Amino acid sequence: MNFALILFLLLVATGVLWLFDRFHARKLRPAGTPAPWWVEYGASFFPVILVVFGLRSFVVEPFKIPSGSMIPTLLVGDFILVNKWNYGIRLPVINKKIIDIGAPQRGDVMVFRYPADPSLDYIKRVVGLPGDRVEYLNKRLRINGEVVALEASGSYLHPDRLYYSPQFTEKLGAAEHSVLIERDAPAFVPQVMNFPQRGNCTYTSAGVSCTVPEGHYFVMGDNRDASSDSRVWGFVPEDNIVGRAFFIWFNFGDMKRIGGFH
Repeated sequence: MNFALILFLLLVATGVLWLFDRFHARKLRPAGTPAPWWVEYGASFFPVILVVFGLRSFVVEPFKIPSGSMIPTLLVGDFILVNKWNYGIRLPVINKKIIDIGAPQRGDVMVFRYPADPSLDYIKRVVGLPGDRVEYLNKRLRINGEVVALEASGSYLHPDRLYYSPQFTEKLGAAEHSVLIERDAPAFVPQVMNFPQRGNCTYTSAGVSCTVPEGHYFVMGDNRDASSDSRVWGFVPEDNIVGRAFFIWFNFGDMKRIGGFH
């Protein structure tokens, strides 16, 4: 379901009723006669829908985390806010950039339309920028030939499974963040899809090496061995970007999770 399109259609419908009532129907009604219910409700909802549509399209948009691919940074059930203008102003519904403000940086947590099915929204961490050479071999990340700093930081307890995963602190870009890397999981990438520009990637038993095409990004989940990401389905086109995730505003199971994150 395309919620942005539904909201836009509601905005148009209520806006037409508001204009019809304000500039035509109101003049024809005898003094003191109430407006028909369908005109009254439609016109009264228009300002509310206009504000919601404007905020959601150009300022912030809420999302709910559906999977564990970004553990430990984001957990299943986290409600997050996404900055809609940090990467440029885009037209609602068609997602066309009209004002260029900024671009994703390495280490950003980004929401985007899944390249294989743009009706779905995905969230991952930006690892490779256009033109970068990204290598994930034997579970070590290299960018343009340089090994990304990785330091052991204890273990992470999965509360739903009572299972511990090795946790590491990774510095990718300006900020540090935590990642999970399972020692026993295989290094090769299973079930690779036939994605556009797959020729930019080389797959071996040790992992994958890719050159990121211009206008595209390479993304990965922080739960490295439990994430379907650019290693599997390819690069994220610029046109698919939704915004940068920056704040957890609610979690039914753990109120302490409310706050910003890297």
